[in-house]
Amino acid sequence: MKSLFLSLFLAFSIFANGQNLYIKTYGNEKNKPVIFIHGGPGGNATLFEGTTAQNLADQGFYIIAYDRRGEGRSVDPDAKFTYEEAFQDLNSIYKKYHLKKAVLLSHSFGGLVATLYTNKYPQNVSALVLAGALFSQQETYDHILNTLKKKYSNDSEQLKKINIVENLDKSSAEYRKGCYDLAGENGFFKIPNPTAASKKLYADYEAGSFFKTNIRNKNAPLLFYKNEKQNNIDSRPLLKKIKAKDIPIFGIYGKDDGVFSSAQIDSIRNLAGENHFIFISNCSHYLFVDQQNEFISGVKNWISQN
Repeated sequence: MKSLFLSLFLAFSIFANGQNLYIKTYGNEKNKPVIFIHGGPGGNATLFEGTTAQNLADQGFYIIAYDRRGEGRSVDPDAKFTYEEAFQDLNSIYKKYHLKKAVLLSHSFGGLVATLYTNKYPQNVSALVLAGALFSQQETYDHILNTLKKKYSNDSEQLKKINIVENLDKSSAEYRKGCYDLAGENGFFKIPNPTAASKKLYADYEAGSFFKTNIRNKNAPLLFYKNEKQNNIDSRPLLKKIKAKDIPIFGIYGKDDGVFSSAQIDSIRNLAGENHFIFISNCSHYLFVDQQNEFISGVKNWISQN
């Protein structure tokens, strides 16, 4: 009862002070700060927190995980779902934790948020890590659909499903959802041979408290595509500008992540540089779970130097 009262009091205090973002920190605040930026729109940081945040903090980093406004545990009926709103909330995190600079560790859609933020506020970012992160949206959608058209070249029913998605408005949330739904149905996000370690991480997560708070706002993508003018972004020109400002860019991707073509991977490897890129075998989209040791080792080596 006492712990429940304390939890309710803390939650009330956070909202009473005008802060309605879910934020949790891991590790010593004196260590190098790393802000994890989750996927979406409509996602959350629960999988990262439930499997990886503390393990990465144990390597000597101060990990800050949060859910974007209106997504996951940051419930806000007035959320605007725009990049600018995400930038201002990131700035509020910098202010709350008295950060001058931080490493941005971005996953999936979070890569676009992190890249656009770094371009606008380069003085706040010591390094940008793209972990299975999006950088050329239309190429990703084209790759998903083209791969499936080849796979089902003799299956008229499947081709009909693909054709319906392909003919949707490419700037709509429905098109994005259709592409990712097809990718999910066809195992694009799963590794072919799960390891014992990854199986345990997923099982422990699903049995733990973070999975119980795995809140998904299905309206978030719809509102984002309604309110945000920028869509189907190719962020590579911005990444080149960021690199020219001497902000290190690192890329870490899974070889079995079905949403990226080999041409896309080659382009981001060339942009980041060979020493700033890791391509992990038997690893898909959730690489911090699929191959956690290799993920943490790579990220640690990079960000400890920047």
